[in-house]
Amino acid sequence: MSLQLHGRNEHGVAIAKTPARTDADWRRALRSPRWNAAPLANPEMNPTSRVRSVATWLALGVVTFGIVLLGYGTGFWR
Repeated sequence: MSLQLHGRNEHGVAIAKTPARTDADWRRALRSPRWNAAPLANPEMNPTSRVRSVATWLALGVVTFGIVLLGYGTGFWR
């Protein structure tokens, strides 16, 4: 049993019946037929290193703790 999909025809107007896929490679069925896309990748993104991200979160925590300590020490939040 297979699922028959319905989509627009080549002119983008009427609904056309598309045949069921018979690919042996199921990964190929996950790709978008509209754009003939390859596996998704984002070449514009540069991942942040683990050390830098941990240092950023630690610095943010220290700054937040400093602000809270300063606020209660000066009586701003009383």
